[in-house]
Amino acid sequence: MTATTSTTAPPTTAPTSSTALPDAPAADSRVLGLAHYAARGVLEQILTRHGLTFQQQVALRAAVTTENPQTRDGLVAQVHVSLKADPAGIRTVLDELLAKGLLVADGDGTYLLATDAGRELTAAVAATVAPVGARIWGGIPADDLAAAGRVLALVTERADAELAALTEG
Repeated sequence: MTATTSTTAPPTTAPTSSTALPDAPAADSRVLGLAHYAARGVLEQILTRHGLTFQQQVALRAAVTTENPQTRDGLVAQVHVSLKADPAGIRTVLDELLAKGLLVADGDGTYLLATDAGRELTAAVAATVAPVGARIWGGIPADDLAAAGRVLALVTERADAELAALTEG
């Protein structure tokens, strides 16, 4: 992943009002990508302190938050929907979580379950992320968040359709 530099200088101070910056760029793939990688960079720093990678955290959280126990293939499919990552790589991530004792196979090996340690680690990560997320998202008007949510849901839907078309052919 290579960082992209902007041709405009960043502001010297953080915005203090909840209104949009007057020279804010229109949303497009680049702006979305920059926001994603900025937020992911923050999350990855936190995850590193907890001994997790980004993919491990996504897979562990999926196991912790599922209503019903998941088979290995079911968990791979669920993580694949989120990350669009190679299923073989996701299987490796699940093996890493098993080796760390954060997941365990049930008695006959059919299902993968989060252990107490996995649930505790997920809760600890969430507790660490919460105040950081509040600082990042705080002060943004609810209407702006709702509009952004609608746009991002539509972009996700369209990108998923494009990805499906590209991988089917």
